[in-house]
Amino acid sequence: MASVEDIQLALKEKGYNPGPVDNIMGRKTIAAIKEFQKDNSLVIDGIVGPITLSALFAKDVPHTDKAVPLYMPWLAEAYQLIGTQEDPGAGSNEAIIGWGKALRIDYSDDETPWCGLFTAHCIGSQLSEEPLPTNPLGARNWRKFGEECDIPQLGSIMVFWRGEPDGWQGHVGFYWAEDDTCYQIIGGNQSNSVSIARLKKDRLLEARWPSNALTPRDEVRIADKDGRLISTNEA
Repeated sequence: MASVEDIQLALKEKGYNPGPVDNIMGRKTIAAIKEFQKDNSLVIDGIVGPITLSALFAKDVPHTDKAVPLYMPWLAEAYQLIGTQEDPGAGSNEAIIGWGKALRIDYSDDETPWCGLFTAHCIGSQLSEEPLPTNPLGARNWRKFGEECDIPQLGSIMVFWRGEPDGWQGHVGFYWAEDDTCYQIIGGNQSNSVSIARLKKDRLLEARWPSNALTPRDEVRIADKDGRLISTNEA
């Protein structure tokens, strides 16, 4: 499977401008992909699926050992942000604040729960034409995002309840894997950072999929518990 860097280099070789070769699926890279797709009579969606890969690379597609499929750029963005933390004390992490500014979301203090902001950043920065839910800071509002998944699977947006199943509090993140009792979720505001946390399966409200992404392929990952404690409150 090609990495984002492989794609950026291939685009540059063919005369397209993906921006800096930085292995990040940013807006310039997406725009270059769309331009390439248009010039080659492909579906213009900015997503490098098998047909675009075949057209972009005249020979065998380069391989990488990266854990995220290339057609899930939002999950790749989430994965590379693991370790991002709130600033302790009165200050805020400017990177987290910047996510809100880039999407014109009113967010100014990382003491405010930011799982929805993290999810919005990963989707909005990688799928520029994907509509975000109204008030994406509200975790349960992600139940109205995109399309419902038939089954929870790699890359799906996972919405959980907090407090009470019928209450208003919630948590949202991305499916990474599952074990016998829990989903393993890449999410923001998990122990005040972007991390992989185990959330009980019976807390799941809904699994969603971006409407402008390639059709989900029912990729379910079974994982060991990895010694992670079960998360019960992501605030």
